[in-house]
Amino acid sequence: MAAPAPELSRWLLRVALLAAPLAALLLQLPIPISLKPRSTDTAAAAAMDAAASEIEFDMPGVLRMYKDGRVERFDGTQTVPPSPSGDPANGVVSKDVVLDPAAGISARLYLPPGVEPGKKLPVVLFFHGGAFLVHTAASPLYHRYAASLAAAVPAVVVSADYRLAPEHPVPAAYDDAFAALRAVVAACRPDGAEPWLAAHGDASRVVLAGDSAGANMAHNAAIRLRKEGIEGYGDKVSGVVLLHPYFWGKDPVGGESTDAGYRGSFHGTWEFVSAGKLGLDHPCVNPLASPEEWRQLGAGRVLVTTAEHCWFVERARAYAEGIKKCGWDGEVELHETDGEGHVFFLPKPDCDNAVKELAVVTDFVRRC
Repeated sequence: MAAPAPELSRWLLRVALLAAPLAALLLQLPIPISLKPRSTDTAAAAAMDAAASEIEFDMPGVLRMYKDGRVERFDGTQTVPPSPSGDPANGVVSKDVVLDPAAGISARLYLPPGVEPGKKLPVVLFFHGGAFLVHTAASPLYHRYAASLAAAVPAVVVSADYRLAPEHPVPAAYDDAFAALRAVVAACRPDGAEPWLAAHGDASRVVLAGDSAGANMAHNAAIRLRKEGIEGYGDKVSGVVLLHPYFWGKDPVGGESTDAGYRGSFHGTWEFVSAGKLGLDHPCVNPLASPEEWRQLGAGRVLVTTAEHCWFVERARAYAEGIKKCGWDGEVELHETDGEGHVFFLPKPDCDNAVKELAVVTDFVRRC
């Protein structure tokens, strides 16, 4: 016999009241509670909040990491799209591609205007800077620089993305750089998977380049190339361009500051990006400490640029001088700009000194 309507209503109400908390839990919906939380709960919550807001690492204006693992980036987060119809400033066309799906290697490619069908051009594989922490190939600074370089040489420029620290500590960036080099070389073959590189990329004229941390990556990719080689390609690229390279070391070089606080900030940054696994005099960050490793640089010539007020100016000078003495059998050039700071040519691309620096890089790539 069916239950009377009032009893059914009361039964359904009891079921609903019992089921509501479970449903709220499953759906992660808040349930209003009239009881005050216990003091121990309040203290535990406060402790968790305090831990979450405690800073593990802070590079002001660039990146901050909290002890709970959260990362905030304040620089290098802005992006611009490629220019498939041509850059209004120079006519360079660009597009985003995946060079190696298996390795997750993506890049932005730049092709200068007016290239005749089948004409081969030098290939510049470029790695952006940002202390291994920030920026991408789509950052406005790097998009403009890569397009300007492609137009000036002219060359096919491949601006590669790579995994960033601290989520992916160094040497992840180095692995990605070498994977990008492998992919570029493969794509330059007539049957290569990337049409622009297959049609116009000259695998015999590949130049590794980068600024700051990206220059460090270009150096290390060339070292690894000489050690491992690439099947069907060899163990040398035509050239390496190190723009204001990020190198460091435990002890001061030349006129480098001896101030403990100043040096400590750079020490701490390298320890942070490498998760403490690579020391301050590891060959990856201090080639001067390992000449036997240094002499294996897989390139025929190297261009080093720096500036008077660059943080790493003494390291750049020592690199250009030291590579001549370590047994490496190539040619090295040093270009230093007076009165400028670290990678000044990126935020001030139209100033006279930036135009001169681009001309130096352009001339070098043309000769590779």
